[in-house]
Amino acid sequence: MLADTGVTIRQADADDAVNGVRTRWVALPETVEEISAVLRACAEKDLAAVPAGGGTKLHWGAPPERCDVLIDMCCMNSLIEHAAGDLVVRAQAGLTMDALAAALAEKGQELALDPPFTEHTTVGGTLATATAGPRSFRYGTARDLLIGITVVLPDGTIARSGGRVVKNVAGYDLGKLFTGSQGTLGVIAEATFRLHPLPADRRWLVATTESSAGPSDDVLLRLAASQAEPSAVEIDCPDGKEATVAVLVEGSAAERRALALREVLGEGTVTAEAPDWWGLILRDDVLLEVRFPPARAAGALAAAAEAGFAFRGSAAAGRAYLELWGEVSEEELAAAVTRLRERFEALGGRLNVLATPYEGVDRWGQVSGLPLMRRVKERFDPGRRMSPGRFLGGI
Repeated sequence: MLADTGVTIRQADADDAVNGVRTRWVALPETVEEISAVLRACAEKDLAAVPAGGGTKLHWGAPPERCDVLIDMCCMNSLIEHAAGDLVVRAQAGLTMDALAAALAEKGQELALDPPFTEHTTVGGTLATATAGPRSFRYGTARDLLIGITVVLPDGTIARSGGRVVKNVAGYDLGKLFTGSQGTLGVIAEATFRLHPLPADRRWLVATTESSAGPSDDVLLRLAASQAEPSAVEIDCPDGKEATVAVLVEGSAAERRALALREVLGEGTVTAEAPDWWGLILRDDVLLEVRFPPARAAGALAAAAEAGFAFRGSAAAGRAYLELWGEVSEEELAAAVTRLRERFEALGGRLNVLATPYEGVDRWGQVSGLPLMRRVKERFDPGRRMSPGRFLGGI
């Protein structure tokens, strides 16, 4: 049946496994219509499909209940349209973010997202996992910068919303639904984004404390609210012993504005180079994402340090990743996640486990919107063929 679609199909091997689950075939579509043909064939034969981009985050989320077809988007890697005068770009989902950045930079523009990996991260993967980088504080997340999307639904229907609308699914904002859906609603094929001019200059103010406490909440809030208009306020605490705060200033008079922020912070070095850890995820065998009120950043940092996790993220936006560098058993990790989740909920935040090798770890905790999310899944994928079980609540 798959061979009849006209799409390039190959037998899967061990490297094509999705979070430990072996797949049978790999489809390599080159057009939106070819994605549609693959999903129609999957629907006819009740085959489960999982979309994949560069593979940097394919081990995030729960293992799929089943995976018959891996839809590899590597061949859909074109920049379709760059309307520089309108600050808009449309790209295929398999285009890597670094290739997109290089093309936009030639016209003095950028997509103000900061992928957490230096290579292979794709447009589709960035949207499907809703990863947010340091500058989300100023520019917003992928969901905010997305203005149009083309998706292929599990029955093969091609649907578009936002810019250049051809067909919509009545009552749904497809861009918002598919961003962060981890491939459980369909396949992201193309995306249209709002761009920004490349800043004329950039400066980072960097200061390291001798303890894991970092700057006080009051200082962090004053930095974020400063008239110097920082684009990001990040904290890195890799070992629970010392914390580094880095503040990014972009645009005109960046040096002068960074020096003004140093008066607020009370210390630090102004540099034209980003810290080597800036915006990156360095190890994600075990990876947690935490959200918290920006006014409780010091408490979030302390909770991570006490639990033995490295902390890296945005104090200004109230979002961070926690990495675990040491070895830990399933029982130890499950207990640590439970304690940390309680701490972050007490701060008014929440904790999600993005990646773990253990199935006994509660990845999501209590999610108040789960009934609604299940209804959306039923509406889009009643046959449970798209990445079944990958998302929260077994969606």
